[in-house]
Amino acid sequence: MSLSSLFFKYRGYTPIPFVIIMLIFANANIYSMAIGLAIAVVGELIRLWGVSWAGSETRTTDVGGTFLIISGPFAYVRNPLYVGNILMYTGLGIMSYALFPYLQIAGLVFFVTQYYFIVSKEEEYLRGQFGVPYAEYTKNVNRFFPKLSAFRSKESVKQPPFNLQAGLRSERRTFQAFGFVALALIVEYIVFALNAK
Repeated sequence: MSLSSLFFKYRGYTPIPFVIIMLIFANANIYSMAIGLAIAVVGELIRLWGVSWAGSETRTTDVGGTFLIISGPFAYVRNPLYVGNILMYTGLGIMSYALFPYLQIAGLVFFVTQYYFIVSKEEEYLRGQFGVPYAEYTKNVNRFFPKLSAFRSKESVKQPPFNLQAGLRSERRTFQAFGFVALALIVEYIVFALNAK
C-alpha cells in the first residue's frame, strides 16, 4: 500500500497522538485559549460549509466522488475540508499551549504533509473522472491557499444542492471529537487556574 493510500485510509486516526500530547503537556493561558478556540471554530465552520456541498462522500475510505464540486468553499480553494482540518488542529494546539511552539509547528508540518499525499491520490482520480473541467478548475483554484474571488467554470458542471442539514449530520462525529478535545482543554485550564490560587 502506498503512503498516499495509508494516509487516506487512516486520516481519521492520525490526530490522536497529537491530542494525547496536548492533554498531557497542556499549559494554557487565557490568550491561548481564546485565540486557539477562535481559529479552531473557523476551521470547523469551513469544514461544515464544505461538507454541506460535498455530502457524506467525504467520509468514505475509498477515493471517489459523484460530482466535481466547484461551488461554495470549493470555488475558493480545492480542498476546503483539509484547510478546515489544519485550522482546527492548529487552533486546538494553540489552545493547549502544550510544548509551545514546537508541538504546534510539528503538527502543522505533519498535517500539511499528510494532506499533500492524500490530495495527490485524490487528484489522480479526479483527473481521470472529470477530465477537461477538472483541468480548468486546477488551473484557476489553489490546493490549499484560498483565492479572494470565486471560480466560475466556462463549462456547465453539474453541482449537488447545498444541504446544511445533511452537512450537520455528516459532521456529527467531527463535532463530537472537536467538542470533547476543546472541553477537556477548557476543564483542564480551569482546574489548573483554580489550583494555582
